[in-house]
Amino acid sequence: MAAEMKMEPETQKLQEKLAELQKEMEEKTKLAEERLNQLKYLQADFENYRKSLDREKEQIIELANECLIKDLLVVLDDFERALQSMKEGKDKEGLSMLYKNFFKILEQHGLKPIEALGKKFDPYYHEAVLREKSDREEGTILEEFQRGYMLKSKVIRHSKVKVAEKSTEG
Repeated sequence: MAAEMKMEPETQKLQEKLAELQKEMEEKTKLAEERLNQLKYLQADFENYRKSLDREKEQIIELANECLIKDLLVVLDDFERALQSMKEGKDKEGLSMLYKNFFKILEQHGLKPIEALGKKFDPYYHEAVLREKSDREEGTILEEFQRGYMLKSKVIRHSKVKVAEKSTEG
């Protein structure tokens, strides 16, 4: 019996120690889960930051391209005027080839001309510089003075146009 009684306090001490270790293990497990969640949040924040930097980088590149292409539109206009003023011949043919190649390169970078002639006036794409009384439907574009362009989906230069106005005669 004495051995049994001696075992009980030892068993009790062992059970207490076991309970203490289990409690400590639960605390450590909880701490590990908290740290894991913190790591997951940090990883998500870092991914968001990286994506934000990538978007910002793309915007900077697009802005740089836009500025360059806007400057090159002047050269494109000069090409068009030169072609219109030249008489047929090899010089005009050569200049026409240069113009087409130049325009093709700009198109590959997202430049698109805005269609204007015969279309309905849209202030998002067109700038009315003149109105003229006409028998055509009001708001129809009669003439294009300067071609407008879009870079991808953004208007970088509005078409300068003459717009039909309803004739009051009748």
